[in-house]
Amino acid sequence: MKTVRIVALRQDRKRLLEHLQDSALIQIKKAEKSHNGFEHVDMSRPMQVFERNVTLTEQALKVLDSVSPEKGSLLASLKGRREIDPDEIGVIAEKSGEVISVCKRLTELDKKRADNAAERIRIATQLTQLEAWQRLDIPLNTSETKSTAVFVGTFPEQYNEKALQEAMAAESPKLEYALEIEHAEEGMTCAVIFVPVSQKNMAEDTLRTLGFARPMGATSKIPKDKAERLRNKSEHLRLEIEMTEEEIASLVGRREEIKITQDYFRIRADKYNVINQLDHSKYVFVIEGYVPEDDCKKLHALCERVAVCTVDFADAGEDAPVKLKNNKFAEPAQGILTMYSPPGKNDIDPTPLLAFFFYFFFGMMFSDAGYGILMVVVLGIVIKVFKPDQRMRNNLKLFQYCGISTTIWGLIFGSIFGDAPATLYNYFTGTTDKTMTMLLPWPTIDPQKDALTLMIISISFGLIHILVGMGCKFYICFRQKDYAAAFFDTGLWMLLLIGLAIMAAGIFLAPVCITVGAVIAIGCAVGLVLTQGRGSKNIFGKFFGGIASLYDITSYISDLLSYSRLLALGLTTGVMAQVFNMLSTMMGKSVVGFIFMIVIFIVGHLINIALNALGSYVHTMRLQYVEMFSKFYEGGGQEFEPFSLQSKYIKIQEDKQ
Repeated sequence: MKTVRIVALRQDRKRLLEHLQDSALIQIKKAEKSHNGFEHVDMSRPMQVFERNVTLTEQALKVLDSVSPEKGSLLASLKGRREIDPDEIGVIAEKSGEVISVCKRLTELDKKRADNAAERIRIATQLTQLEAWQRLDIPLNTSETKSTAVFVGTFPEQYNEKALQEAMAAESPKLEYALEIEHAEEGMTCAVIFVPVSQKNMAEDTLRTLGFARPMGATSKIPKDKAERLRNKSEHLRLEIEMTEEEIASLVGRREEIKITQDYFRIRADKYNVINQLDHSKYVFVIEGYVPEDDCKKLHALCERVAVCTVDFADAGEDAPVKLKNNKFAEPAQGILTMYSPPGKNDIDPTPLLAFFFYFFFGMMFSDAGYGILMVVVLGIVIKVFKPDQRMRNNLKLFQYCGISTTIWGLIFGSIFGDAPATLYNYFTGTTDKTMTMLLPWPTIDPQKDALTLMIISISFGLIHILVGMGCKFYICFRQKDYAAAFFDTGLWMLLLIGLAIMAAGIFLAPVCITVGAVIAIGCAVGLVLTQGRGSKNIFGKFFGGIASLYDITSYISDLLSYSRLLALGLTTGVMAQVFNMLSTMMGKSVVGFIFMIVIFIVGHLINIALNALGSYVHTMRLQYVEMFSKFYEGGGQEFEPFSLQSKYIKIQEDKQ
């Protein structure tokens, strides 16, 4: 990685930044403090306009989706962004004002629709309240006439006329009144009470004691007439909502324009954000940042072609960002590494090793040739047809390579959709004794019958995996000239593990291996006792520190046992596949049985693929992160993030010059 300093004429700023953004070659550093003679240019106001337009287009798209959801599928999400010619940007810019007007209209229509819908809800609530008063032929807000006081309202209990009369008489025996119950239900009674004006105060006290309350929102309209007017208004609002949605639907054809315009304003906002971070004088501006060493010539040529400028490169420090560069085999695994952490200043790039072991272990866990071939073919078609973006392409290639490994391991284990060939052969021929071992012309390892053998193989691969991680640590220490750590802290442990492995192999091979392995292991153990306490200042600290270090052997044994999951996952995939194969033939040889077999076979194996592919992915990643990376990898680096087109829907065609 190199640092770069570009000094260019201010008049060329727009053109230079646009080309840098298109090329994605440089990560621009923010100038926290301006140098003498320079200042920062405040671009916050145009940035706010662009960001507001991005938000507006997002809202407009949501409005369109609410009326006419965009048709799509799971595979459609794999499709890459639409590629456009650089000259189209000018056309998009010219139309952006019109598109923003469309977006504003969409948000206005959405607000009108929401307001009308809220009003209809309010009307529905009013109609519910008026339902109990439909027999009343006077307005709800009627209070009195010249000679009579009128009380229209509700009681919090259910009464009939006799019960209400008794309740009122109990409270005020001298009160003269007439009443009419309009509606009664559990917990509520709607009534109208007439009393002489002279007894109005007495009536108010009596009714208050009984919990009487006048209706809220009472109007001068008769309830029946009021309800009719509200229903007419609600219907009018419903028609308005329909007309609004029809107008929104008429603008669905502008969806692609809105998407493209959103990306246009997003790109402009990013560019102006960068301008905010640069030093400017009256005539020039300065760009400082990082560029990968391999791209220095390309960046220099681009800058000289599009602007009058000077370009200076220098060595980057230890805090420089990291850009991973690997071949086609390892590149798909870069995403797995960056999910953990980019390499730190003292790390090596472990992507090639990670890629190999990831493909290897995934295939061993998934371990079915039928599933592997399906992965390779389907993902190959998806990549060919949909032409996804680089990140998605790498993810698909990762699983395609895993599919190749899965196919190889499936052939080793004799698993092709489980034991499907043997099951189908027995189903159609009427035999019951054919097995995969009998059908396949090569020797296989049956995970169910040869579980112990496969366990030994799994642990052996685990030992190799751990030793490779320790070998990386040895190399890193040696590169840093920390020879004591390389030989004593790493080398002795590697030899100790190798010695123990030779001893274990001697049980099956020859007794002499046990002796050789024991000599190596004991010699390394003595070496660890003598060297692991070297940081202590006194002789006792050195000795007991060395003794205590041997306890780490338990962690290595624990790590090795973790690789038993290679056997467990491989066994699970095969057993589940065989179970579904057996279930598919349970209905016998008939038309119904044949249809049943096809359905169960397809559905069952799809379930098996989904569950065990996920399990293989997660557990393979765990073996990399926990068992291997813990031996040498620190991480903590900063990923290289170039100034680029952070668009969602479009990408600019690469400059051919």
